Amino acid sequence: MPPPKKATASQVNVLLGSDEARVKEAALMLVRSLTPPDAGDFSNDIIDGTADNSEHAGTICSNVCMALQTLPFFGGTKVVWLKNANFLAESGAGRGQDAVNGFERILDVVEGGIGNDVRFVISATGIDKRRSAYKRISKIATIEVFDKPDTSKAGWEQAVLGMASRKAKDLGITFESGALELLVQMAGDDTRQMENELEKIDLYLGERRRAGLKTVQNLVSMSRAGVLWDLGNAIGKRDLPRALDLLGTLMYQGQNAIGLLLAAIVPRVRSLLLIKDLGSRYKLNKFNYSGFCTSLEGLPSSATAHLPRKKDGSGFNAYPMFLAIPETGNFTLDELHAGFKACLAANSKLVTSSLDPKLVLERLLVGLLARQSR
Repeated sequence: MPPPKKATASQVNVLLGSDEARVKEAALMLVRSLTPPDAGDFSNDIIDGTADNSEHAGTICSNVCMALQTLPFFGGTKVVWLKNANFLAESGAGRGQDAVNGFERILDVVEGGIGNDVRFVISATGIDKRRSAYKRISKIATIEVFDKPDTSKAGWEQAVLGMASRKAKDLGITFESGALELLVQMAGDDTRQMENELEKIDLYLGERRRAGLKTVQNLVSMSRAGVLWDLGNAIGKRDLPRALDLLGTLMYQGQNAIGLLLAAIVPRVRSLLLIKDLGSRYKLNKFNYSGFCTSLEGLPSSATAHLPRKKDGSGFNAYPMFLAIPETGNFTLDELHAGFKACLAANSKLVTSSLDPKLVLERLLVGLLARQSR
């Protein structure tokens, strides 16, 4: 029998990322596609990669090596799946030398050659890119990354909106203007919750296949991003008690003060300021989302150069601004200019001073939302 050839990228697949739900789903679909129709799971070796500690990780790696070196019992293709590996990153079980050496042994086996009918799949939430093992696996594997979008950066909604649109289409659900965007704001970057919420809406609609804003508001549970969005709503409504209550809840849950400032407070103040300013100088369609986007596109470039855009540059990141339209009447333009400057000052205090972060944000909210006596 000829010696096994060195494994190729078509034989080794690595799926990883912070979006655990998407990693699990993609890995399962891949393993099913690689498994011969008449073989079932009996021809596969599925090895749970959840290690309690570094020593346990070493044992898991030994089992993987053995599986890779064992030819298919029934002949045909065999899939070895290291599932949900939690020891490839520099944390928890991955810190110990047993875990590091164990994964290096797996790579030695793969580089030495595995059977032509063997396919190797690894699914994990993360991998330490500083280790030599990452460079080695990059040369012999097809790597797919499924990371959650960063909700602290403008335009994060677009990536989630695309996933939600595809899922809604699969379910045969259509949304009124702005309703799907609202769902994204409330569910945030948690794709598992997003799918659950869409399935909940699907059951609720029955034969009626169109969902509106009220349906989303009444049915969808709020994720962390949704609570951040609710804090932004309280700011827009100029509801100081509600804003302070939400801030206290988030800080008690251990949320980072700078993250709260940049993810919830600054975006809403910026949207209010942009729309208030544009509305004072130009005529905008404020009655429906598509009309609003069209009116933005029709403005001169000198008026829109500073507006936030989608990551792919295909247009304006308009929905947060559209949501802010009804709330602009709660503030004067001067108040919003002063409020945006106060946000910058608060950011500087959080970074450079030793002041209590919660106190800094409370003072900011009071300054933003407390109505001044005339």
